[in-house]
Amino acid sequence: MFLYACIYALGVFLASISQVMLKKEAMKEHESLLAEYLNPMVIFAYAIFFATTLMTILAYTVIPVSLGAVLEATSYLYVTAFGALIFKERITMPKLIAIGLIILGVIVFALGMPA
Repeated sequence: MFLYACIYALGVFLASISQVMLKKEAMKEHESLLAEYLNPMVIFAYAIFFATTLMTILAYTVIPVSLGAVLEATSYLYVTAFGALIFKERITMPKLIAIGLIILGVIVFALGMPA
């Protein structure tokens, strides 16, 4: 089960990277609407989303849905970190509290998992 949990967690991380790629591309000026959606960065980002969907489907053949939900929640950590590092977004106190609650939830879930 550990391998499949790692596949799921990697998929969540890659999907977060894909979100960053799409946001960076959306911040650019494009010649046309077609150029905005049919450019290499956007197509690659959606290809990553497709791959992560397949990773999720594969992982759910073994891991319980409850574990998947916990692993999916880690995406908020990645998106917040990427926002601060790449887009220079401020991490406010409510964001820190939310991140702390997510981490606490992951820990509580992990402690309740059978070995």
